[in-house]
Amino acid sequence: MPFNGEKQCVGEDQPSDSDSSRFSESMASLSDYECSRQSFTSDSSSKSSSPASTSPPRVVTFDEVMAATRNLSNLTLAHEIAVNENFQLKQDALPENSLAGRVKHIVHQAFWDVLESELCAEPPEYEHAIKLFEEIREILLSFLTPGGNRLRNQICEVLDTDLIRQQAEHSAVDIQGLANYVISTMGKLCAPVRDDDIRELKATGNVVEVLRQIFHVLDLMKMDMVNFTIRSLRPHLQRQLVDYERTKFQEILEETPSALDQTTEWIKESVNEELLSLSETALSPGAENGSKPSLSPTLVLNNSYLKLLQWDYQKKELPETLMTDGARLQELTEKLNQLKVIACLSLITNNMVGAITEGLPELANRLKRISAVLLEGMSKETFNLKEVLNSIGVQTCVEVNKTLMERGLPTLNAEVQANLVGQFSSIEEEDNPVWSLIDKRIQLYMKSLLCLTSPQKCMPPMPGGLAVIQQELEVLGSQYANIVNLNKQVYGPFYANILRKLLFSEEAMGKADTSSSTK
Repeated sequence: MPFNGEKQCVGEDQPSDSDSSRFSESMASLSDYECSRQSFTSDSSSKSSSPASTSPPRVVTFDEVMAATRNLSNLTLAHEIAVNENFQLKQDALPENSLAGRVKHIVHQAFWDVLESELCAEPPEYEHAIKLFEEIREILLSFLTPGGNRLRNQICEVLDTDLIRQQAEHSAVDIQGLANYVISTMGKLCAPVRDDDIRELKATGNVVEVLRQIFHVLDLMKMDMVNFTIRSLRPHLQRQLVDYERTKFQEILEETPSALDQTTEWIKESVNEELLSLSETALSPGAENGSKPSLSPTLVLNNSYLKLLQWDYQKKELPETLMTDGARLQELTEKLNQLKVIACLSLITNNMVGAITEGLPELANRLKRISAVLLEGMSKETFNLKEVLNSIGVQTCVEVNKTLMERGLPTLNAEVQANLVGQFSSIEEEDNPVWSLIDKRIQLYMKSLLCLTSPQKCMPPMPGGLAVIQQELEVLGSQYANIVNLNKQVYGPFYANILRKLLFSEEAMGKADTSSSTK
């Protein structure tokens, strides 16, 4: 899968080609402005997905909100299972010193203390213990497959609560024997990872503690079964993911008509930027006066996706269609920012002392590792980037001087070292030329990645100055492109409708301005 941290070809493990063709078909009418007016005025999708709808807002009922919430929850869970190979459910552990944790411990301890006192009484009271075995029986039966009739019959026969009650009335019930049978059955049904837990259960002598630990291990086995089911369903879900997510989002849109507001604004921002850029180009010397500027919907959408790599995830809300990938996109953005800094540091070092250190690849790799370690946690608010950059500058001077001394060459003088440290520290300043240069080249690389028609076979050429981070950038770019490609396949019809409305609106406004100016 594309998001397991391994380098993969862009577009790998995406849903079927038919899904890609459906997105292409939905965007075909918007590929350029040579299409007819009818393609823009037609309303092929539902009214609720139109960003330019003039109908008054309708009142949304509580039931509709809850239905939309359930659909969003199901959509998010399905998406996470399909795209995240490492996704699994874990038991919720309360903090040890929290109030809820203490209350839970006290209540559970009280229950087991009562059970122990009942079993030790004269005569013993077995009712609570019988209810526990009844619950254990139901849990064990839930682990069985439909074809496990023999074991099912055996469990029902041994843990027959009516028979156990009759035995209890005549003081003939064997609690320890029943517990041993349960442990033996659990050993047959559990995953290999639970074998040690089963051995510990067999070694426990106190019957109450055995029952307590049986429930603990059964909880673990339940979680194992859920995660096994998730792994089994993942291939089937991946094949159906595009249609499933699109259907669920359409249901959300019908229940909550405003569910595309943020997405519309996100795309509209790119439309406005592209229009401004085209206007500036048209006014530049040498531009053809007769040519009419046109917008490419694909270019607009790709530029919208590129904005996600510079998104402020703490302060700015993501478009609704990208909520399911928010955590992945934020992680990629944080990694990309770290790679940008490393590339900037490498470029400055090469410009200042490259002639001295040329032909020493081991030094470059060592400096890269030092920078990567010191830049860990760069996205945290408490991270002092200027101080870290200064430390990296000092450490770089130390490593360079050490290498020069080993080769009998003169070390860097104080002025060069101070200049190097100063340039490192200035990277964090606004409009720093080195940062701007590296940022533009990375944006160019990512843009080229999104524009490739067959990215599965090759990666775009790496721009100059990025060789030091090429391997990491290709992995990150592959993951980013996989997110974008899947998102296009799922939400392509919604984007097509938004672009149709926005671009038609801009075209109408442009014609109105033209007619008024001719008058």
